[in-house]
Amino acid sequence: MRWGTLAVMGLVVLTGACASPATNFYTLNPDPSLTASATGRPIVAVIGPVTIPELVDRPQIVTRVGDHGVAVNEFDRWAQPLGGDIGRVIAGNLGTLLNSQQISVYDATRDPATVWHVRIDVMRFDSVPGQEVTVDVLWAVRPPGKSRVVSGRSVAHEAVSGPGFAPLVAAHDRALASVSRDIAAAMQAPPA
Repeated sequence: MRWGTLAVMGLVVLTGACASPATNFYTLNPDPSLTASATGRPIVAVIGPVTIPELVDRPQIVTRVGDHGVAVNEFDRWAQPLGGDIGRVIAGNLGTLLNSQQISVYDATRDPATVWHVRIDVMRFDSVPGQEVTVDVLWAVRPPGKSRVVSGRSVAHEAVSGPGFAPLVAAHDRALASVSRDIAAAMQAPPA
């Protein structure tokens, strides 16, 4: 009987030792420190499409290791597809900056003569744990009812405030806020 008990206990210990670590899920968030800068009529806008590099277009958070290496972090993941999360955050940031509740990632069949369209092409979405994140975005803004597009490029570097993935994700939030400010400024500029 004693050997049977020891065998069961050994099996339990081995099973526990083989258990995978818990998976952590993260999501980007609009920057709560942003304030409205628009005073005119609220803008109606659709954010999208949003493209991202294939390297980071996966559930796992990809981090830089050295100059040429990357780590695909199996147990630290995005809670939703990264491209959709980036679009949602930029829409939220623009909603605050432009003082509008009518900025969305969904094109709800509105009159094209009244809707702004914002395309986002993420060229880089680099993460270096404990150090810095870099977001490099090409964006294009099409004013309502016009074929002329205003385009620009925003490159944002943000320091990571500590170890772990939560500070890394928070740094990406701040970097996307910087991109959003550039887009908002283009949308508020007088027509050329």
